Amino acid sequence: MQSKTELARRRETLNQTSPKSYECQASPGTPLVTLTLCGYRAGERLWAFNRMGSARREISRVTGLRFWKLLGAGRGGGFGLRPDFSRYGLLAVWEDAEAADRFFADSSVMASYRRHAEEIWSLRLLPVYALGTWSGVNPFLPVAAPPPPVAPVAVLTRASIRWGRLVSFWRATPATSRALDAAPGLLASIGTGEMPFIRPATFSLWRSETEMRAFAYGAPAHQEVIRRRRAENWYGEELFARFTPIRSEGKWRGRDPLANLL
Repeated sequence: MQSKTELARRRETLNQTSPKSYECQASPGTPLVTLTLCGYRAGERLWAFNRMGSARREISRVTGLRFWKLLGAGRGGGFGLRPDFSRYGLLAVWEDAEAADRFFADSSVMASYRRHAEEIWSLRLLPVYALGTWSGVNPFLPVAAPPPPVAPVAVLTRASIRWGRLVSFWRATPATSRALDAAPGLLASIGTGEMPFIRPATFSLWRSETEMRAFAYGAPAHQEVIRRRRAENWYGEELFARFTPIRSEGKWRGRDPLANLL
């Protein structure tokens, strides 16, 4: 029979290795980032499309909001030319958690989304790496200290494609998107962006940074896109960021991709 001391030591070890115990140490001023994705039935899709314009004034007046983008979506998990009019998103960067709490609890914007959306998934994230700019700024600085490489990680890539490079870019991306869909450790992904044809973005969620890096540096199709991006100067502006998920609420495509991982 094990002693109480031995049992306590085993519980401590299990707690240290459990996915639910991962922590991310925020630096002073590290922003809270939220990504909210909404899915709509056929009868609500025109409302959702129009809301991309009508919600802007309301969102711009939200207290404590440092940076925000309303996002459209493409079909599939990566960059794609075919739009998906059933899915839209809101990326928001907050001064603090209290400002985000007020928005999700009391704002007319979220109230309208809840009335019309079939499903809503909201992620709270802490940035741990951010390189580049989005509309002339890097909204994710200063970053937090990264968690262990076995913890869940989210990745955002965003670019503004030069007009003269659009054909080259869109011819090169299908192979990368197929490789992403088949990547081990991928929990969820979406092709998105403010204007996905010329300002696309991808958001992907991974079981661990280790598995994310295996795709990023091991998939030949992805490596070829990275090489051509630099050699052919595809982008006028780009940003790459990694995040630690700290809370997941709701469902995306019928499930919570981070269930039992946070």
